[in-house]
Amino acid sequence: MKVFIVAVPLFDSNMAVQAYRLCDRSGEKAIGIQNDFRRMTEALISPGLDLIEKVGLEPFAGDKPLFTDVNQFKLLTEALTYMSIDPAKLVCVLPGQAPFDDYALGKCRRLRALGYTLALDSFPAAGNKHPLIPLISYLLMDYQEPQFFAQYKTVNIDLPDIRPIITNIPDTESYQVLSRNRLALFTGGFYNQPITEGIKEISPVKVNALQLLNQVNSKDFEFADVSRIIERDPYLTISLLRFINSAAVGLSNKVESIHSAVTLLGQIEVRRWATVAISVSLAEDRPGEITKLSLTRAKLAENLAGPFGLSALQSSLFLTGLFSLLDVILEKPMVEAINDVAVDKWVREALVEKSGDLAAVLELIYTYERADWDKVSILIIKKGISLDDVNKAFVDAIIWYGQILETIDAEKNSPKNSDAGKSAAPNRRTGDGRKKSAR
Repeated sequence: MKVFIVAVPLFDSNMAVQAYRLCDRSGEKAIGIQNDFRRMTEALISPGLDLIEKVGLEPFAGDKPLFTDVNQFKLLTEALTYMSIDPAKLVCVLPGQAPFDDYALGKCRRLRALGYTLALDSFPAAGNKHPLIPLISYLLMDYQEPQFFAQYKTVNIDLPDIRPIITNIPDTESYQVLSRNRLALFTGGFYNQPITEGIKEISPVKVNALQLLNQVNSKDFEFADVSRIIERDPYLTISLLRFINSAAVGLSNKVESIHSAVTLLGQIEVRRWATVAISVSLAEDRPGEITKLSLTRAKLAENLAGPFGLSALQSSLFLTGLFSLLDVILEKPMVEAINDVAVDKWVREALVEKSGDLAAVLELIYTYERADWDKVSILIIKKGISLDDVNKAFVDAIIWYGQILETIDAEKNSPKNSDAGKSAAPNRRTGDGRKKSAR
């Protein structure tokens, strides 16, 4: 079964990501060619669970809980009991409008006993009389539903022990009102809003990172100039030395000099390392989701170069995805933020003018992230792209991000580098504390 699948972040009232929800939809259903056989097949499988079994929880959610739909077939056959996953990290989202007889309720109780957390995917017609209410910890509620406010009031008054998850929130203003509820979690388009105005000053750390980015993206840059910029920043120094001495590079002798590291890697690999390391450095004082979005978009855009017939612009696609949140990171409009980095005309067209071949790739990525499967289907049909290509590109991107995350965590947790990290921390406090949302 071909599927669209994406992990959507769930935010708390402080705009911090607390969990992810795995949203999936079969490709045949999305493009409207499903028949009775396919409907029967879909009822027997659960794409989210199947993919989790294949690649694990971490690429989707890291160390945070992951919400995924569990259909009646998977529930009744106790499929979860045969999976090699940590029950404490998985929240089973059950269908709120499906009937639950005593047999099904018994299976739900067994999941609870095994350590799984349960949720309902919608407000049930029976309200607080639904038989699953005593067993669930979360209730998903669609903000766009006509009965939302009445149902939300019922949950707050009659079901205080259940944590609401409000989905499909369209904008920042709605989120700000709803986020007064400190218990709830939130998702929707509210974190997709671009920056239209912001502070003009950039912290010294970000200035240094941008100088390095400009250097490595210039043609035939000087190793000595790049080395001097890296040596000004403890984080970049540690990151480069750990990378050059890692098993991935495979050198027999340890490298302890920044200039030696830069020279040994060469221009292409230095440019690649710097792009990833700097994106993490720039986003350090922003919500953690921004770093993940920037990196996964970069890799996803690069992975889609072939399907879009843009293999010659693969590196430009990587930068386009990476800098798609530059306005958020630098807290200024994109038209101003893009002037602080060195990019080619194709990247500028896509990010500022929203035109050109690269913009079409970004449009697909944004739509995919929102789990707007109907629009995704239209876009891939117009471009003649297969479902397999899109799904593989996304899965490869999150696995790649998971590998990057392991490297970052290793750097942060290394006892050897703890003193250097502490010395760098005070200089990284930037901004005025105002929350900005991500596109």
